[in-house]
Amino acid sequence: MPEHVPYDDDAIFNPETHHEKSDVSVRALVWFVVVFVVFGFVMHIVLWLLYKGYVRIEQRRNTATMTEMARPADMAVPRNQPLLQPFPRKTAAGEILPPNRSTPVTDLGGLRESEQHVLTTYGWVDQQKGIVRIPIAQAMQLTLQRGLPVQMQTATAAPQQPQPQKGAKR
Repeated sequence: MPEHVPYDDDAIFNPETHHEKSDVSVRALVWFVVVFVVFGFVMHIVLWLLYKGYVRIEQRRNTATMTEMARPADMAVPRNQPLLQPFPRKTAAGEILPPNRSTPVTDLGGLRESEQHVLTTYGWVDQQKGIVRIPIAQAMQLTLQRGLPVQMQTATAAPQQPQPQKGAKR
């Protein structure tokens, strides 16, 4: 007996079942896209008009100061904080430095110069206490001549003798 039985295509025809002619209604999809775009356009216009209305209301508000305190003239520049350069700044003499003279590169150069000055010159650290600074080269020479200070050992702690390692020749 053969494994596959031959059949006729007309014999398996069922008039009640058939395949779909299209997966999606293209007409409905086009209408959805059109309505979506029109709705988005209308909402953008409505939001823009609402924004303009709020701006107009805010401009009509009373903009008088809410406090009796006077605003400092240099309020825009933060104090005792790192500045985002370039900012115009006032010197101790009261003159204003233009922003092109105060940039991170020039500030770093000034910092390096002041550090070099401190490391290579004599000066007072605290004049009332009698503390001075000396050039780093002079300090190294004095350290070589005098040696490093030695910390005193307490009387209770006996000095430890180095232990020879096992297997080491004497």
